[in-house]
Amino acid sequence: MKTLLTLTATLSAAILFTACTTTSVAAPQKPRTIVVWSEGTAPTNIYPKDINAAIVEGLKADKRFANDTIIAASINDPDQGITDALLAKTDVLLWWGHKKHAKVSDDLTAKIKQRWMDGKMGFIGLHSAHYAKPNKALMGTACSFSCYKTDSTSTKVTVTDKNHPIAAGVAETFTVENGERYGDPYIVPAGFTCVFEGLSSLKDGKTDNAKMVFAWENVNNSKSRFVYFQLGHETNPIYFDPNIRKILANATEWVMPK
Repeated sequence: MKTLLTLTATLSAAILFTACTTTSVAAPQKPRTIVVWSEGTAPTNIYPKDINAAIVEGLKADKRFANDTIIAASINDPDQGITDALLAKTDVLLWWGHKKHAKVSDDLTAKIKQRWMDGKMGFIGLHSAHYAKPNKALMGTACSFSCYKTDSTSTKVTVTDKNHPIAAGVAETFTVENGERYGDPYIVPAGFTCVFEGLSSLKDGKTDNAKMVFAWENVNNSKSRFVYFQLGHETNPIYFDPNIRKILANATEWVMPK
């Protein structure tokens, strides 16, 4: 009888333990879709497979995106790289452009804006994409800087908001090669958080400070988030830098619809 009671107690405890541990296990995360778009104009000696491929490589190395689909899209692909079917399932769109802004379809731009406005997709504009049609459509401003100079050699990047998720795990200061700088102010909507600033060293020995990462929530009545990343000229291998890759991975996770 004593043995029976012991077995019953043990079985009950095992069932209770199994129930508790089962309910505490989180459901598997639904796979998400991240699209990195560029126009194929970066020099191949710096970016052999273009900038989109370099960014995709960095994102795929991050464990947070292990179950996600990460796609390199190009203006040279059918439907300029973003079909209706792809856009309909895109959770985050990263956009790098420079020389082919005018060739981007107005229809595609409108569809990107609508998905972003509806809260179904986060957007990250990269460097010269400040003048890209989607970037300007989402911001609703000129998206211009006070100056565009090729007189710099490097930029020392510093975290300005240590508590922001985009800054998590990034060195407080680090330096990257940078031959092109943009000068503040950047003509965009107010209400952003500046997560990083950069002090550029100039060829004449002077320096110039500017904001590097702008982050918005609910800008222009959108239900989505938006990030603009100022660094990234195509003649510099910036998108291979570990800290830059960490920033872009953090930004991707941050703008991801929740």
